[in-house]
Amino acid sequence: MNNLLDFYHKEVVADLKKELKVKSPMAVPRLVKVVINIGLKEAKDDKKVIDIVSGQLETISGQKPRLNRAKKSIAGFKLGKGQPIGLSVTLRGKRAFAFLEKLFRIVLPRVRDFSGLSPKGFDGNGNYSLGISEQIVFSEIDFSKIDKVRGLEITIVTTAKNNQEARLLLERLGMPFAKEE
Repeated sequence: MNNLLDFYHKEVVADLKKELKVKSPMAVPRLVKVVINIGLKEAKDDKKVIDIVSGQLETISGQKPRLNRAKKSIAGFKLGKGQPIGLSVTLRGKRAFAFLEKLFRIVLPRVRDFSGLSPKGFDGNGNYSLGISEQIVFSEIDFSKIDKVRGLEITIVTTAKNNQEARLLLERLGMPFAKEE
């Protein structure tokens, strides 16, 4: 097995086709994209934060992030329309598979007290979201250059019709779910 993408195309599709009892390989759930998001509430006051975190997110994902701006003003949060509120990256194809392989095999095992991902992260439509509380679990990030520890959200979007299909797909790709008792 060279990488997760090769493994997916050969073995995962065949396994899922049998297990889900579908006739066409095109009916097998597939990975659409992986979205990585970092919220930056301090970006409205300090513009340098955007550059620092953008560099970190680019290092983690291998792709330049896009700036997310507020769609409307919210007085309670002292937020004006158009102010920067976060950064996000959308990975597709080979980059998405490479990121997931790194996440499942290297990053998640480095998380302190990690005993598997919760199966409650599904949204009912075949997508899975998880949060990582510290960006320093990624080995590419140099701890000495970190100004502040920040969390990030990762959403895995699939073509699965329900949570069960999505879970089967993600398990075949190597996602470490927590053992159910």
